[in-house]
Amino acid sequence: MKRRDFVKIGILSAPSLVLAQSVQKRPIAKAVPAGADRLGETHTLGFSKISFKVSPADTGGNLFTMEHSNLGKGGPYRHLHPAQDEWLYAMEGEFRVEIGDQRLTLKPGDSVLMPRKVPHVWAQVSDTPGKLLIAFTPAGRMEEFFREFGKTGKLPSEPEVVKAYGLERVGPPLSI
Repeated sequence: MKRRDFVKIGILSAPSLVLAQSVQKRPIAKAVPAGADRLGETHTLGFSKISFKVSPADTGGNLFTMEHSNLGKGGPYRHLHPAQDEWLYAMEGEFRVEIGDQRLTLKPGDSVLMPRKVPHVWAQVSDTPGKLLIAFTPAGRMEEFFREFGKTGKLPSEPEVVKAYGLERVGPPLSI
């Protein structure tokens, strides 16, 4: 084999070697059963059960996904995320959503993206409990936020507390 051919083969195989090494370092896929938390933990905000489905640790900080189930009427205060997009997917129930000046109703199977830096709010308005799948990208400190306040069972009311997690409170919850 000529030296030039040997060097070419070495250079051409290097990217696949790097790719193979990076794939090996990624976490192994883990199925999360319906209604279950990825780590078998329990989280609540008093008005719902929260199950973590995809952790930022699984995605290099790119995604956090959780399921809000057994949602009673109501929802969070109006807020915005300076650095995260938030996506809602209605699984059960009906949800009123406001994103900036836009007003929507989500029914099972509907979804909406709430862009970063845009004030938004949602509320479960059905007489029966609702269920939402919510994703944040990039994840930021959202898992930490829901882990911390999922222990106390209620959202903090102080704007400076939520700001430490990358949220800004900009108004009250929706009236239902």
